[in-house]
Amino acid sequence: MLNLPTFEDVLAAARRLEGFAHRTPVMCSQTADKELGAAFFFKCENLQRTGAFKFRGAFNALARFDAAQRRRGALAFSGGNHAQGIALSAALLGIPSTILMPHDAPAAKVAATKGYGGKVVLYDRYTDDREAIGHKLAEEQGLTLIGSYDQPDVIAGQGTAAKELFEETGELDALFVCLGGGGLLSGSALSARALAPRCKIYGVEPATGNDGQQSFRSGAIVHIDTPQTIADGAQAQHLGRHTFEIIRRDVDDILTATDEELVDGMRFFASRMKLVVEPTGCLGLAAARGMKAELMGKRVGIIVSGGNVDIDRFAAFLAG
Repeated sequence: MLNLPTFEDVLAAARRLEGFAHRTPVMCSQTADKELGAAFFFKCENLQRTGAFKFRGAFNALARFDAAQRRRGALAFSGGNHAQGIALSAALLGIPSTILMPHDAPAAKVAATKGYGGKVVLYDRYTDDREAIGHKLAEEQGLTLIGSYDQPDVIAGQGTAAKELFEETGELDALFVCLGGGGLLSGSALSARALAPRCKIYGVEPATGNDGQQSFRSGAIVHIDTPQTIADGAQAQHLGRHTFEIIRRDVDDILTATDEELVDGMRFFASRMKLVVEPTGCLGLAAARGMKAELMGKRVGIIVSGGNVDIDRFAAFLAG
């Protein structure tokens, strides 16, 4: 029997994060409202510490370390945002950290992770098994491995973003959340079901990597090869055991978006809202745009998951 986190765990995480995580702004856009005929509320986690929501779950998990774990250190594997969250959280808490990152991770994310004090070890995401490498390192060096999504403390920490959103907006009719391994979506679902039980919850993943959608509809976790997509924060190969159970219990549907739709979203955020948003952070908006008829007249929340993208790459996306 899995020990699934609850909304009480989200509340406890919020207390630990107070004074450390930013309470990110909830922004609105008259342009989006007019285009889609609905009232949109964007929770801007691209303005969170380290530039992504991942700081929340990372800090909550590390804050619960005992003295021995703090002394030996933390280990994480991540394409970038969880890496930065762990590295900064560890530095704030005085814990050494080792981060396993793919060799093709955005240079800005690798540089930031090192800048926060993390020791970076590179691997090939298409040929290496990062979980096997991570578990071996943890065993050899006595490190505590903090997964990027399938860990109750991480899930509870991620749920604080949606908690803040609902506290500011009140009940919403729909909530769109990007989906990789499911930490943000499952945490958001815990908050939504407690604070806005009638809200429809939609996870959104890349069209080329719809393992979550397949899992949701088949009732069992589906594994895929690493998807080819510009949404590097959502290149997970499968949902976690904890995240899957929460998602299939609490989420209404899993949707997808193409890379082209994500680029359109990046252009919208940059030109209309003056926000730098990475491709993964545009998944929610992309799916909402595809549901214009269903959302007409509704109050809609979108969690903008992060803004960590190389500037040259960002410029190329907008110019393409």
